[in-house]
Amino acid sequence: MIKTILGSVREYKKDAILTPLFMVGEVAMECTLPLVMAILIDHMYTESISELLKYGAILLVMALFSLFCGVMSGRYAASASAGFASNLRHDIFHRVQDFSFQDVDRFSTSSLITRMTTDVTNVQMAFMMIIRTAVRSPLMLIFSVIMSFRINSGVAAVFLAVVPILGLGLYLIGHNVFPVFKRIFKKYDAMNNSIQENINGIRVVKSFVRESYETDKFEKTSGEVRKDFRFAERILALNGPVMMFCGYGAMLAISFIGARTIVSSGGTEMTPGQLSSFMTYSMQILMSMMMLSMIIVMCSISVESMRRIAEVLTTESTLLSPENGKKEVKDGSIDFENVSFRYNGQSGEDALKNINLHIKSGMTVGIIGSTGSSKTTLIQLIPRLYDTTEGSVKVAGTDVREYELEELRKQIAIVLQKNILFSGTIKDNIKWGNPSATDDEVQEACRAAQAHEFIMQRENGYESMIERGGTNVSGGQKQRLCIARALIAKPKVLILDDSTSAVDTRTDALIRKALSSYLKDTTKLIIAQRVSSVQDSDMIIVMDNGSIVESGTHDELLKKKGIYYEVWDSQTNSKEGA
Repeated sequence: MIKTILGSVREYKKDAILTPLFMVGEVAMECTLPLVMAILIDHMYTESISELLKYGAILLVMALFSLFCGVMSGRYAASASAGFASNLRHDIFHRVQDFSFQDVDRFSTSSLITRMTTDVTNVQMAFMMIIRTAVRSPLMLIFSVIMSFRINSGVAAVFLAVVPILGLGLYLIGHNVFPVFKRIFKKYDAMNNSIQENINGIRVVKSFVRESYETDKFEKTSGEVRKDFRFAERILALNGPVMMFCGYGAMLAISFIGARTIVSSGGTEMTPGQLSSFMTYSMQILMSMMMLSMIIVMCSISVESMRRIAEVLTTESTLLSPENGKKEVKDGSIDFENVSFRYNGQSGEDALKNINLHIKSGMTVGIIGSTGSSKTTLIQLIPRLYDTTEGSVKVAGTDVREYELEELRKQIAIVLQKNILFSGTIKDNIKWGNPSATDDEVQEACRAAQAHEFIMQRENGYESMIERGGTNVSGGQKQRLCIARALIAKPKVLILDDSTSAVDTRTDALIRKALSSYLKDTTKLIIAQRVSSVQDSDMIIVMDNGSIVESGTHDELLKKKGIYYEVWDSQTNSKEGA
């Protein structure tokens, strides 16, 4: 896990190494300063000004060098930690881009967002503390204790009694806090999921007056996070009092024992300057232990964050391009051969069952069926958004698993039922289908999709801005823009997944008419609920419960008087063809 995470340090290795090196210099100076200060204090009883000036100058130089090392350490630590976090987010984002739909479903969108934000921030803070504070605190503790024993081992023995107590306290605090933070991140995911659902569906929430319900649901998940954090903070709150009690207790004991030693020995075993040094070392030890406790807390949080990030970084997509995969898709012919598919791998019920379907290049195929009949699942296997559980899907006579994924998907354009537009101009959104398209090609695609007219009615035409998610255009306009985005790619296969459901029947007919001329040689698969949207297709297939139950032309299916006939009859309220 640590090796995986540290792989994102990359070009910031130099900064990560220089940070602790400069920190060693700072600690060395800070731990040596009290010794020189003790000598200076002891020389104050002499009348030699030159000695005082000499040691004062030494103290000044050491202080300046300590300041320089501290500044440089802080500078490199900031650079290393910020760069490391940036690389980590970059690596997570790029890994997610390679995920299949199945991988995204497994992690969930809210969890991936939490990992890229909260978890990365936690790891960044822990990394900065480890390369800086985690070096400073142990060195400061060790150097201070060693220096104290060099001055007077009898008085320094006080630390031997205090340090184990502090260490035990830190261990107990960390031991109890770590499991709490492990629970919190799962609850963070649930809270983020609640927020995401509410914001995405805010129009539905308001239309059904469910604001109070959504608020209560959020307060419940937020309250669980607050409860765990409060419990953790209560444990961590013990850290300060324990540190202060031990630290100031040690200082009182040193003051008492040191003063008695000075008086009883007449200053031969210990001098006032050395006692002053002891007090400084006591404070340094106290501060070191407090910083160590902060590191333990931060590491307790970040360990779980690191595990969650490493889980994403080490996940190999279930869909990978084959080595030396085929790059050319010759035509738009499609073959389903004994295809079965289930979403949960080896468990669960088949969403598709024994599908056999053969579509010639250039054909227009209509697909209808009741909700949940797996129409969308069927078409998602063609661009290999999912892999079949059994059987094979072929495009241009080649199994889709033998193609380079990128090349395959470039030749298969899908307009989904839930259309997504991105923030930017209308032209930018259309050119997603073909970034190198000219303005004339953009307008041609929009005319075919029956979008040109309403675009030109907007103040800035094709330069009009689209808000995130396309919230400033109607449902029908959004569908037509998404169709234009697919058309401009001029793919070998075009899939329309109920993508004209929000437009009127006249516009739907105009779009279908334009498709036949704009993409004459392209294979077109049209999923629809309206019979009128598919009745002119070269072949219509009817799906039910994951199987193809009927197939043929409009007239052939009407003669069978099966499911298609019932749908047609219910929509036209006519007995023609009976």
